[in-house]
Amino acid sequence: MPVLQSTPDIEYVGGFGSGGDVGDFLRRHRPQVLVEFTRPEAARANALAAVEAGAVPVIGTSGLSEEAVQELEAACARAGLGGIVAPNFALGAVLLIWLAEKAAPYFEAVEVIEQHHQGKRDAPSGTALSTARRLAAAGTFTAAHPAVVTLPGARGGEEGGVSVHSVRLPGVVADQEVLFGAEGQTLSLAHRTTGREAYAPGVLIAIRELVRAPRFHRGLDALLGLS
Repeated sequence: MPVLQSTPDIEYVGGFGSGGDVGDFLRRHRPQVLVEFTRPEAARANALAAVEAGAVPVIGTSGLSEEAVQELEAACARAGLGGIVAPNFALGAVLLIWLAEKAAPYFEAVEVIEQHHQGKRDAPSGTALSTARRLAAAGTFTAAHPAVVTLPGARGGEEGGVSVHSVRLPGVVADQEVLFGAEGQTLSLAHRTTGREAYAPGVLIAIRELVRAPRFHRGLDALLGLS
């Protein structure tokens, strides 16, 4: 993440990619914070290694299990460290979910449409799944089930009465729309990401806040006080 190298109050000590030895890196550089955007099969071990080395884990990797998040939260508590696991660090995406939760009690149906690049490994995205679960908790929805479905899967997945659709296309970075419906009206809330630099401000907020106040947060919205 280039912004870490150019921000005056952040001292960037290095990074590593696939196949890197996280333990060796942590021993040599002793960072205060480890920013982790990799894959779920590596993120858990990397985050726990960071905590063991005294580094705050800032985790943006999608697909971590609830068990892994609980394990990391407990490890941070034992070490007296803050930490965060967030499905999305883009401030616009976080605000979209917050606004959608506010609207949820006033509508009877809602669908989530998420779009990502064709190389994204999981569907739906962690952001979309989190959005659907939070909408289901904030409102009462019934997904439409047509009597005849001529193409299996056309209605997408479903979480708590919320239909979720995943689009995978070249040229897309990460977009999400929440579409509400009620008799005689619809409401659409959408967030578009045009570049990965969208995640930088949220990551910087997390780094600064977690070093200052060692608490564990599930989502950037929790850190910002929006949950």
